Amino acid sequence: MTEANETLASPEDRYAARLQKRSSASVLRARIVDSEKKNLAETFAHLGEDDALVRAPARIVAARRRYVLGAGKSFAYATLFAWDLSAGLSQVLLIDEAAVRSIDVLSDVRPTDVLVVFSFRRYQRQSVLVAERFAAAGGTVIAITDSPDAPVAAFATETVTVPTRSASSADSPTAVAAVIHLVSTLSIASAKGARRRFAEREQLNQILNSYVE
Repeated sequence: MTEANETLASPEDRYAARLQKRSSASVLRARIVDSEKKNLAETFAHLGEDDALVRAPARIVAARRRYVLGAGKSFAYATLFAWDLSAGLSQVLLIDEAAVRSIDVLSDVRPTDVLVVFSFRRYQRQSVLVAERFAAAGGTVIAITDSPDAPVAAFATETVTVPTRSASSADSPTAVAAVIHLVSTLSIASAKGARRRFAEREQLNQILNSYVE
């Protein structure tokens, strides 16, 4: 991270450093747009050289069961990833602590299972603990996070890092969404049964009258 105030962990501190000084809407808009453009450019440049972006989808495809986890704000990222991934792959299970609970997952981990964990600062303790126990039980952990030094990375076989610098009080989700799109697309593209699954789901959508035409 290049700017000093990007080390600030809490939204309150980031607000004080980035937004407390009054700016016009047009000036703030320009700052945010410029920040997001730079963030995406850095992300794609980094991922173009990071082999983890190739290895992670390969491990996801090879797995028998694919669990996805994110706590706090990262639950939104996990939900988006699970939604996209399940369109082309079976056995994609979002740990939501309702239908799929982490305690049930951890009590039945197999070496053929993979856990994709989204964990961004401020790092939620639950995600780190579940990743630790999942790896200890013999499963494969893939971390999507903002730093190679993030707590969850210590337990990951593959770590995909995403810069989240921002001109806002909130760390940027823009590059995270782009990485979700990349990883899910690369995973589905190499899955043998993806085309059949897409066709079957489309037939079911028509039967269930899922969408407004």
